[in-house]
Amino acid sequence: MLQRRHLLGGAAALPFASIGAPAIAQAPRVLRYVPHANLPNIDPFTNTAFVARDHAFLVYDQLYGMDDKFQPRPQMVEGHVVENDGKTWRFTLREGLKFHDNTPVRGRDCIASIRRWGRRDAFGQVLLARVADMVEVSDRVFEIRLNAPFPKMLDCLAKVTTSCLFIMPERLANVDPFTNITEAVGSGPYRFIQNEWVPGSMLAYARNADYVPRQEAPSMTAGGKVTHFDRVEWRIIPDASTASAALQSGEIDWWEQPTADLFPLFQRGAAARNIKVDIINDTGLIGIFRPNHTAAPFNNPAVRRAVLTAINQIDFMTAVIGTSGVEGRADLRREGIGYFAPESPMASNIGMDRLRKNLQAARAELQAAGAMGQRLVLLNATDLASINAATLVGADLFTRMGFNVDLVSTDWGTLVARRASRNPLEQGGWSGFFTFWSGIDHWNPASHASIRGHGENAWPGWPTIPALEAQRDAWFNAPNAAAEAAAGQEMQRIAFDEVPYVPTGMYYQPTAYRRNLTGMLKGQPPLFWNIRRG
Repeated sequence: MLQRRHLLGGAAALPFASIGAPAIAQAPRVLRYVPHANLPNIDPFTNTAFVARDHAFLVYDQLYGMDDKFQPRPQMVEGHVVENDGKTWRFTLREGLKFHDNTPVRGRDCIASIRRWGRRDAFGQVLLARVADMVEVSDRVFEIRLNAPFPKMLDCLAKVTTSCLFIMPERLANVDPFTNITEAVGSGPYRFIQNEWVPGSMLAYARNADYVPRQEAPSMTAGGKVTHFDRVEWRIIPDASTASAALQSGEIDWWEQPTADLFPLFQRGAAARNIKVDIINDTGLIGIFRPNHTAAPFNNPAVRRAVLTAINQIDFMTAVIGTSGVEGRADLRREGIGYFAPESPMASNIGMDRLRKNLQAARAELQAAGAMGQRLVLLNATDLASINAATLVGADLFTRMGFNVDLVSTDWGTLVARRASRNPLEQGGWSGFFTFWSGIDHWNPASHASIRGHGENAWPGWPTIPALEAQRDAWFNAPNAAAEAAAGQEMQRIAFDEVPYVPTGMYYQPTAYRRNLTGMLKGQPPLFWNIRRG
């Protein structure tokens, strides 16, 4: 059982109701939340893990938000003007924006944040490649001057896929983009209480009393971010039975990713009266196996294609989410997943016949490629149930294919640190790992980091596939939707041949929360505004 704790530490009592008659101090309104993973570091640009993005949406704000139709809408800005045949964009910030350190948000903060983020993010890199200059016109006005038009500017600034463009003070944004910042200061609806951060145990956030929400209705990361809690606490509880007991007793309010074996429990009897199981991310989670393209055995594309031949997506998704459904969705699993989200405009059936579910054919391909019996260092994160389940299925499959599997099991933070290593296997390197992306991450080539083929600058695994990059450029330069779709289809054809990663299926992850919480927004990521208790 989760240990009960006193939650008023550091919170001031309310002022006196009248002279000579002290009011009774009211306990702060606290939302207690269990995220899917521990937060390894607080830098939203260097850390592409979802948990870093989710943390950042409490602390920071964006120039543009993304509504639930995936359309960008002004957030920190009043609006913009486009001039010079699409090559000059002038943005005006809303009045009164202020960082948590009480300094005003200025154009120079936005420019510095864009530069730092753009060095790390795939979409941002495309933007910076077209930037001639960025200039602060006044404290509230700045310009992005381009050497070529960039029609997807607002989609770029509003993206909800990692890494998102969050605006931080210039002094933090000037930190080298390959060095983690050690202080989380934004202008968002909550303030990070850094001295209460206990890695692996708890994070805490206090309501930002100076935050001025927009006046529109909230829609995903756009609109009015109205907060109804004085404090948000993230409790890191990797043990599912402990988190389950805490949710049922009311010691926590919201568990982001309960394990599949608990769905039936939460949907019957006394638990069902107090707990709601709901799917708030309708784009689902897409599983992938990411091979290391710079080291044997997966530096050989024939070996990567052999994995495609062997894979049976439903095996992975059954291990991850089980066969039980929830209200509104009888089966949480999907197979037949290619290189783009199935509901996206880029989705197609091209190359899907490469997913043959044929172990014997895969063994023959592995033998022909000269990789039978080769060592495979497979990284696993045991503190993430979905990744652990997928990895165990994968380890068994790779063993039956004929690899010599060395399974290295750690926590997620350690895995993220190790996957950055480009050392040989005998010096702490790695061969592959399993993970998941939101469907919106695989929506189009701009947000799709794992399909990139730009070598050393790519996401860990570092594939060098110039043909993929050429088609990505074609998508950015496409004159219409038909041309965009054609580029996406060609990217899928190339991907099934070169295999930047192996798609392992898709599932819908329910969340679970106490029924006395209302106003929870649908979308991606989990959002902490508009929610109230009662």
